[in-house]
Amino acid sequence: MIQCDSPYGQRNLSGCALTGFISRSGRRYSGDVIKKSICLLNDRGNGLGAGFAAYGIYPQYKDLYAFHIMYDNESAVATTEHYLHRHALIEHQELIRTHPVPGMEDHPTLKRYFLLPRHTEGDGAAARSEEQALQDDDLVVRMVMEINDRIEGAYVFSSGKNMGAFKGVGLPRDMAEFYRIDEYEGYIWTAHHRFPTNTPGWWGGAHPFTLLDWSIVHNGEISSYGINKRYLEMFGYRLTLLTDTEVITYLFDLLVRRHGLDIRTACTALAPPFWKDIEVMPEPERQRLTLLRQVYASAALNGPFAVLFAYNRGLVGFNDRIKLRPLVAGVKGDMVYMASEESAIRTICPDPERVWAPRAGEPLIAELYEGAVEREPAVEATA
Repeated sequence: MIQCDSPYGQRNLSGCALTGFISRSGRRYSGDVIKKSICLLNDRGNGLGAGFAAYGIYPQYKDLYAFHIMYDNESAVATTEHYLHRHALIEHQELIRTHPVPGMEDHPTLKRYFLLPRHTEGDGAAARSEEQALQDDDLVVRMVMEINDRIEGAYVFSSGKNMGAFKGVGLPRDMAEFYRIDEYEGYIWTAHHRFPTNTPGWWGGAHPFTLLDWSIVHNGEISSYGINKRYLEMFGYRLTLLTDTEVITYLFDLLVRRHGLDIRTACTALAPPFWKDIEVMPEPERQRLTLLRQVYASAALNGPFAVLFAYNRGLVGFNDRIKLRPLVAGVKGDMVYMASEESAIRTICPDPERVWAPRAGEPLIAELYEGAVEREPAVEATA
C-alpha cells in the first residue's frame, strides 16, 4: 500500500538521523529551524524515508483531532470519507498543501480532516457530555485502527490535536520542500531521516509514527517486535505498518493513556534496568522495579535504539539500556534540544549553555512550563 520507488536504492548501509527541540515557554518556531537541523544529518540516511512532527500548528482547530490521511486511489478516498462521515463530525477538510519536487511526482493523495468522533449515529457537538469527551481518544484510536487495517489504499498517519506529522519517501530537504514545512510554526518539532533496517521504504513506513498526540522518531532496531506486537494485540491494537517502530508509539499509548503510568515510569518499563542491577538496589526501589519488570515483561523493548517521543506537553529522549545508538542533548534558556549528533544541535543553537549525552536507559523529559501554550506566545522565525 502506498508504495513508492526510490532513486536511492534499497539497502545502502547507513544510519538513521533524528533531531528535535521544545520551547518550554510555548514559543512557536518556523519549520525552517528543524529543517536546518535534520538536513545537516543527511549522510545518516539514504533517502528511503524522512519526516517531521510539529505541535501547535493548528491553533484555529486546536480542540479538534487533525487526521492526516494518505490515499492510493480515488476508491480509497471515497470509502474512507464515507466511514469518516458516519463516525465523526467533520468541521473542515482539505488537501494538505504541497509543493512539486523533482523525483517525487509519484506520491499518494494527501488530505487532512479536522473532526470530533461521534458517540452515536447522528449525534452533534452540542450534545456531548463530559463523559463522552473522555471517551473521544478511545473512539479516535478505534477509527485509526479500522481505517488502517480495513480500507485498502488508505493510511491515517497523524490523528492528534493541534499537531501533525508530515512524512514520505525522500531526503529530508525534499520532504521539507514538498510539505512546505517552513509555513508551519510549532513549539515542539521532531524530524527523522530513515535508513530502513529490516523493513521496506514506503510512504507509510517513514517516521514519525503517531497515534493521537503521541509521535515517535527512532534510530535503531526493535528486536523484541514480535512479542511486543502480540502483547499490544491483546489490548486491541492492530499493527499494519510493516515496521518495528510502530510498537513504540502504541506502547506509550497503552502505558500512559490507558494504564495511567507517568512518562518516566513508562520509559522505565520500556527500557528497564538489568536484573543484576535491580537485585542490589535498596528497598523499596528494588520491589518497585521488580514489579514493573514482571507486569510489563512483554512491553520491554530489546535491541539497539534511541527514541524521541513527543506529546502535546513535552519531548522525551531515551536510549536502550546499554546505549547502542547515539543521543545527545543541549539546553539554552527555555529551549531543550535532542539529536543523534551534537552538530545537529549546534547548527541551530551555536552556543548552548550545556551539551551532554543522557545515560543509557534514563529518559530525558522536557515539559512545557505551566500554562505556556495557553499564553499563545509570539511566533519566532529562528531558534
